[in-house]
Amino acid sequence: MRDLLPELRRWWGSGERFALATVVAVRGSAPRDPGASMAVSESGEAVGSVSGGCVEGAVFELATEVLATGTPVLQTYGISDDEAFAVGLTCGGVLDILVRPVVGDVLQAVAASTESEEPVALATVIDGEGQIAATMAVWADRVEGTLGATGLDAAVTDDARGLLAQGQTGVRHYGPNGQRRQDEVAVFVESFAPPPRLLVFGAIDFAAAVARIGKYLGYRVTVCDARPVFATERRFPDADEVVCEWPHRYLARTAVDPRTVITVLTHDPKFDVPLLEVALRTPAAYIGAMGSRRTHEDRIARLREAGVEDEALARLRSPIGLDLGARTPEETAVSIAAEIIGLRWGGSGRPLGETGGDIHRHELRAT
Repeated sequence: MRDLLPELRRWWGSGERFALATVVAVRGSAPRDPGASMAVSESGEAVGSVSGGCVEGAVFELATEVLATGTPVLQTYGISDDEAFAVGLTCGGVLDILVRPVVGDVLQAVAASTESEEPVALATVIDGEGQIAATMAVWADRVEGTLGATGLDAAVTDDARGLLAQGQTGVRHYGPNGQRRQDEVAVFVESFAPPPRLLVFGAIDFAAAVARIGKYLGYRVTVCDARPVFATERRFPDADEVVCEWPHRYLARTAVDPRTVITVLTHDPKFDVPLLEVALRTPAAYIGAMGSRRTHEDRIARLREAGVEDEALARLRSPIGLDLGARTPEETAVSIAAEIIGLRWGGSGRPLGETGGDIHRHELRAT
């Protein structure tokens, strides 16, 4: 829903009624992840996507009906469903899509927090005993809305805050009053957390390319270097911020969470070693360092001398990136981004034509 906010705000401002279609579950090689959304206005405008083109037409028609009736609908589209096959979902996956008329203030409150980068989770009943499409917004310090039962609200609030802390989205099951060992009620919890951070250390030409592709992938990008002549906004127009400071000092005072990516591109021991000592103590999802194999061996030896244990050293991705035969800074940035994506989703890095099973993975790999 994040990408739809400018248009939704326009509709809210003009009093335009609209329906929101959201992917709440996927199975198999479905083309979009849970949370992908499409909005349809009463005047016939549509924004967003739920399947990359496969079922948009059918969802548009369903959204029009939902606007007319005011009744939310949970619809399944998939290759095994004759109706879905007719509308072209031929990629082999199954999508569960909730289509609901947008009423009340809960979604507007979520939209406002999302635009201001205040973390918030949106919990929606999608199946079972209770009001389908009942919604509740959950922040770290408050709740707005209700799912229809006090116990259910309490249980979902606890789980939503846990998912929000990890930046994850998914379905949870409960009893009618929030009982943990029952599954009569399905609740879709969508996390709207601020963008994950990409910390790029070393203000070199490769860093500019990494910053550019990181921004494209949705990261909030910081470039850091101790040399003021190189650490300038002019050299890194794609970065959200450029910091001139010794890298290890900056990292030591910077918040790092399990979604943060750290790339060390300086390949200079006086910068690398103290920086990696700090980095390997953080919960970062990815820590990669540039350099030749000889540089890597020297770096590992220096880190061991500094007291870094082998378990921590095993987290270091060095030499950084996948073996794509990259030469230019831009090609190298692609190889680094490919390794980050592969680590996040558990990809093998092999050509898809040589692999089997689902193409799209929908579970984050533990990091």
